Amino acid sequence: MENNKVFYKSYMECFLEENSKVNLISKNDEKYLWEKHIYDSLAISLFFEKYSPTASTLLDIGTGGGFPSVPIALKYPDIKVVAVDSIAKKIRAIDSIKAKLNIKNLEPICSRVENLDGKFDVITSRAVSSLKTICEYALPKLNSNGFFVAYKSKKYKEEIEEASSVLKKYKFEIIDVIEYDLPLEEKIDRNLIIIKHK
Repeated sequence: MENNKVFYKSYMECFLEENSKVNLISKNDEKYLWEKHIYDSLAISLFFEKYSPTASTLLDIGTGGGFPSVPIALKYPDIKVVAVDSIAKKIRAIDSIKAKLNIKNLEPICSRVENLDGKFDVITSRAVSSLKTICEYALPKLNSNGFFVAYKSKKYKEEIEEASSVLKKYKFEIIDVIEYDLPLEEKIDRNLIIIKHK
């Protein structure tokens, strides 16, 4: 997975400026902003390379400090990225980053996901909740040919087992688990759980 860190330099500067005002990530994590947050967010490129979906809309549920929504919006300018979170100060911070970097395809929304209108081609969620819980919110918002891409750590197998009843209820299935590592000395396994309609 090749991602150009230099391309995201202005974004990283903007993010750190916002982080000094609002606690988007911990101060200890600031020095790993690229490795733990941006690089991790951009792992979705592994999904796009493998499945080449015709995606024009993407919803990021529980976007928090803008991960993965903002790195995705920067990398894929042709996809309209909706970043939703119920915490207003986080959405204000993303709005500020959007304005400074003129990210035209990014739409930050302060709301609960169940109150959003419309359906989406791709839905993402990173570090929000258990797979079972997040599937309840995500799956009804997917287009019929859409994909839900859940970012998960090494405990994903237990989460998949727990989510089986929800997947069955909405007639969805897990079609793939894409594994990758973060570019850190310590080995950190990450996974993209790819979910699609049966």
